[in-house]
Amino acid sequence: MAPGSPSASSSIGRGAGKTRVVEPDVPAHGSTNTRGTILIPDSSWRPVDRPILTDLVPVPRVWQRMEAVERRLLEVTESDDEFLTDIAQHLLRAGGKRYRPLLAQVAAEFGPSTGSGPVEAGVSVELVHVGSLYHDDVIDEAESRRGEVSVNENWSNTIAILAGDFLLARASEVAAPLGEEAVALIAQTYARLCEGQIAELRLANSLDHGAEGYFRVIGGKTASLIRTAARLGALTAGSDSETVDAISDWAWEMGLVFQMTDDVLDLIADDEFLGKPAGSDIGEGVYTLPVLFAADGPNGAEIRDLLSDGAPADRAVIDRVIELTASGGFVDRVIDEAMAHMTLAERASDRIPDRSLRPVLRNLDSYILSRVEAARG
Repeated sequence: MAPGSPSASSSIGRGAGKTRVVEPDVPAHGSTNTRGTILIPDSSWRPVDRPILTDLVPVPRVWQRMEAVERRLLEVTESDDEFLTDIAQHLLRAGGKRYRPLLAQVAAEFGPSTGSGPVEAGVSVELVHVGSLYHDDVIDEAESRRGEVSVNENWSNTIAILAGDFLLARASEVAAPLGEEAVALIAQTYARLCEGQIAELRLANSLDHGAEGYFRVIGGKTASLIRTAARLGALTAGSDSETVDAISDWAWEMGLVFQMTDDVLDLIADDEFLGKPAGSDIGEGVYTLPVLFAADGPNGAEIRDLLSDGAPADRAVIDRVIELTASGGFVDRVIDEAMAHMTLAERASDRIPDRSLRPVLRNLDSYILSRVEAARG
């Protein structure tokens, strides 16, 4: 089946119910009323930050497809075993940003197809993401995720691993009707996720791998799936190769920015903002770019001494490392690094022949960094 062709098991529904009026800041595809305002269907689906994102992406078709993504996520994670269904849907029902499927739907706006391919692409990448979170929580011995008790904590490590495998299998099943390239891309992406995770494990408790090792980890663990989301969205919408490559390069750079800002937030945001204890990466022996920079800075000797024994850092050690990192200007240095990658993202988006949605991509760029300012404020 060609990319963008409707699969037998999926359809795009049009949102029902009330509408909400949003004054868009950017041009948008889709219907408008006589005043030029965009009508976006209301829904029971409420991912984190949706009020913000609907303003940034004022494209009705995108949100109609996102409604379909949400329905399909629950449909394809059903099992004949109700116990497995409950576990597989545990994190899906807990919410989340749905950032990856959203990127797939935005990228699909650059292609001519109106089929269900982009919806299925969004479902597939989100299943890969959530399945990998189940496995990550086992590795990290995490007790919570998205404000809920983690699967491994609530049931067991074995059940979490098998449920994660189930979600990954479903991701491949959903991608299969999209064509050989889509299936290969999902498989290659999960291999990259595994490579990134292995690299992170090998570099745990190390302060000596520098920026090169850090970018190898986040490229595999984060940027690869974000790139795949955008690439699949464009492919399944029938975009030309120039557009597919440009949106993929944009998403890769934004994936790096996304992870860098997350790592900054782990150091500067409070527990309530994060939904987990601040500095948890340090406590797990995962030293991100700000800490790596600080370890080579003027207070590097103290940081290395604090973290020298390889044991899980206690609260006092974490707070001191955060203080030394922030006071030395290394958080700002990483934000500058993120801004440099955002510039590369903007250059990539400038290569997209269709300029009508370029402001939406710029909005998404700004949204990622705005989280840092929100945490500081």
